[in-house]
Amino acid sequence: MHQIVIYFLWMLWIISWTAAALWSTRTERRAPFGEELISRVFTVIGALLLFGLYSPHYVSVLTLWRVSDATGWMLAALTAAGFLFTWWARIHLGQLWSSAVTLKTGHHVVNTGPYRVVRHPIYTGIIIATFATAIDKGTYVAVAGAVLMLVGWFIKARVEERFLRVQLGVDAYDAYARRTAMLIPFVRV
Repeated sequence: MHQIVIYFLWMLWIISWTAAALWSTRTERRAPFGEELISRVFTVIGALLLFGLYSPHYVSVLTLWRVSDATGWMLAALTAAGFLFTWWARIHLGQLWSSAVTLKTGHHVVNTGPYRVVRHPIYTGIIIATFATAIDKGTYVAVAGAVLMLVGWFIKARVEERFLRVQLGVDAYDAYARRTAMLIPFVRV
């Protein structure tokens, strides 16, 4: 049952996130698509593996561990917490949000709310939900998918930071980056 709840949370998040994409201000500049392409490839392949494009017949062969019901419910709560963190960041960012690496009208370094904890709280929240899901599934394939998605989000964060340094100024962005962890609180990268 907890796995069904986790899948429901993912569907709810994807639908609500897609609907909220309409709430954004005008884009002034966009990073070249090619710079984001590799992160998207890692993320999509990772998601396909995480959610299991394999026959249920092979699950027993692919299983690394099975979680107890209590652990499964804790992982469902952790998945929800990851998504809540993404929504806190999304709402805090407001109309500056974009699914692509862009410069919006009136763009500036946002360093309050969840952006005081990590520079990329949306990615952090998705990574939390991803690993909670992979641990709940307990298969080689799900864990590999979570790792690929982590690599994809890390690459996208790096692309975004290079872009924002150029667009917003090295001094403004580097001062923020020196004070704030990238994806994991208190871990400077």
